Amino acid sequence: MRIIRDYQFVERHDRGASAAIGNFDGVHLGHRAVIDMARQAVPGAPLGVLTFEPHPREYFAPDAPPFRLMSRSARATRLEKLGVERLYEINFNAALAGLSPEAFAQRVIHDGLGLAHVVVGADFCFGKGRAGTAEDLARFGAQMGFGVTIAPLLEKGAATVSSTAIRQALSDGRPRDAAAMLGHWHRIEGPVIGGEQRGRELGYPTANMSIAGLHPPAFGVYAVLVDVLTGPHKGSYHGAASLGVRPMFDGEVPNIETFLFDFSGDLYGATLSVALVDYLRPEAKFDSLQALIDQMDADCARARDLLAAV
Repeated sequence: MRIIRDYQFVERHDRGASAAIGNFDGVHLGHRAVIDMARQAVPGAPLGVLTFEPHPREYFAPDAPPFRLMSRSARATRLEKLGVERLYEINFNAALAGLSPEAFAQRVIHDGLGLAHVVVGADFCFGKGRAGTAEDLARFGAQMGFGVTIAPLLEKGAATVSSTAIRQALSDGRPRDAAAMLGHWHRIEGPVIGGEQRGRELGYPTANMSIAGLHPPAFGVYAVLVDVLTGPHKGSYHGAASLGVRPMFDGEVPNIETFLFDFSGDLYGATLSVALVDYLRPEAKFDSLQALIDQMDADCARARDLLAAV
């Protein structure tokens, strides 16, 4: 997959794609439906995704609480797995934000990227002040010479599949409900960073990862599936993870600490992808370290049983 970040400098072989447009946070089932429509729209055309970095919401409200379901690198990994050949990850800045809907269609979609066809969701808005609608884009496409497909919103049961609904499920400690809308387990991906090594002292050495910039799921203990993506221990493992601020040790900055079952080795610097499968319990402060160890023993036993059926 090729990643293009400047719409004003696009190689000829990167033009002519059929592309889905959106933020694709989480790459959920609704996003995948839009991407599949783009895949089928122009036979033989490269399959593309047009998205923005930083997320426009981050650009306009930089001090708002973290909301992203995945980092840009995790999103790119997921899109590549879906067969996307051109990721147009365009820099969202003041100049882009100031384009009128018509100017965006002309300068970015038509002149800049040279897209043959675009697919957007029915609730798509674009241009300065989000003034443009999906119907406006279809009208501009007819005038400028690129095709437009408007995809209906995807519903699952009585609810519309959306990043907002997925965030709520994760906040409520319902990772399986989030996975049903995502079409895959919700994963936290990143490098293993140094910790205080308390887990090792307790007999539970953990791989610590930051969740900075990501929407925080419910704090507590989870049964997890772990993919070690880099380093000598690459592979897939089962485990248990504690996500939160570590109240037993007066922590302040949220992170995720993952214990891999039946594993021995050094993971510092390796990139991990940790999938939240089941929420076991909230965070708690125990009366003693032994009480904490006893609870960790019980957590891991329960996680092993749950993951055996996955």
